[in-house]
Amino acid sequence: MTEQSRARFRAEARADNPDPVLLCVLAAAEHTLAEPPADGSEPPTLDELVAACQAALDRHAAAVRLAVRERAPGGADEVAALLAAVLGGRERFHGRPSDYRRLESSLLPDVLRRRRGLPIMLALVWQTVARRAGLTVHGVALPGHFIVAVGDPAGGAEYVLADPYHGGRLLDLPDVTRLATAAGHHFSPEMLAPAQPLDVVLRVLGNIRSWAADRPEHARAQLWATELSLLLPRHPAQLRLERAQLLVRTGDFIAGAAEMEAYAEILDAFDPDGATRTRHEARAARHRLN
Repeated sequence: MTEQSRARFRAEARADNPDPVLLCVLAAAEHTLAEPPADGSEPPTLDELVAACQAALDRHAAAVRLAVRERAPGGADEVAALLAAVLGGRERFHGRPSDYRRLESSLLPDVLRRRRGLPIMLALVWQTVARRAGLTVHGVALPGHFIVAVGDPAGGAEYVLADPYHGGRLLDLPDVTRLATAAGHHFSPEMLAPAQPLDVVLRVLGNIRSWAADRPEHARAQLWATELSLLLPRHPAQLRLERAQLLVRTGDFIAGAAEMEAYAEILDAFDPDGATRTRHEARAARHRLN
């Protein structure tokens, strides 16, 4: 199943218009399909998992379309209020601090089931549901906290900012400035540009990697999140070293050492000291076989 899901992940990541929903479901399949259901039933197939998530999003979109017909919202503020009432209110999509301690908060099938998750996952739900209902909503990748823009801040049209993590609470510029500052950044209007699909997926996988890195017993979760990140067309080069170190940590000393040596060759051109350290690490990994 992993080979099938990864082949689909790689193909979708290189499509002309990659679908972040499908990519996030395929990423979640690495965990969801590997864990037997608690009730002892058979786990779903990959196609069943994808279909279930798409059906859930379609149901929420139908609820939003119905609300649009009933209320006929005018400006962006009324559209945002409608989405907050349906998704944040009736459907109860929101987040809590405890969600940061759960892997499920970064897995789209679980977010749709629990209606709880990290800000980026809830923003993805809002964006996807709204677009299926014919509304304009973009994800906005503020440092440290993902939100949405209802309307189009990049197109000069009317827009408002909302926080799906807090049920759709509206945000003004002082609010987003405080969010950026809390993450150690100075706010600039460019931060409100619509987030690109592959950047969203890379950030979701980064959240999974960070969650697992704080929990050594979940090194394999960090490994698959790293390996999926490497399948994206654009990714940080140092992820190759992270993967090599994780291979060693999970007991694949030979493959890990080989990856370190290959990465050291890349470092030779601009970081000779780093290349030397990486080769020492590779030799230490090989010695662990003795």
